Amino acid sequence: MILSDFKKNDAECQFEISADGQLAFLEFHIKEDKLYLTHTEVPTDLRGQGVAAELVKQVLGYARSNGLFVVPLCGYVAYYINNHPEWHDVLSEGYQM
Repeated sequence: MILSDFKKNDAECQFEISADGQLAFLEFHIKEDKLYLTHTEVPTDLRGQGVAAELVKQVLGYARSNGLFVVPLCGYVAYYINNHPEWHDVLSEGYQM
């Protein structure tokens, strides 16, 4: 599997990553210094291959680089952060994993 082209698509309010020519995305909203992550979607035949994990990792890196604090409204994002304590510093105040 080849992952490529991580990007922020402002028109669709989603972060995107391509995997084997298919698009996985993570929907978001930004308000002030908060990055609300609301829904992760990976094509069915790519699930279980680490695509969602790589997408979330890229988005969290984007948040950290841009001084944004993450509000994990998506269950998968919360699960990922809970299992990767190196990202706890990007959580919005009041969120603890």
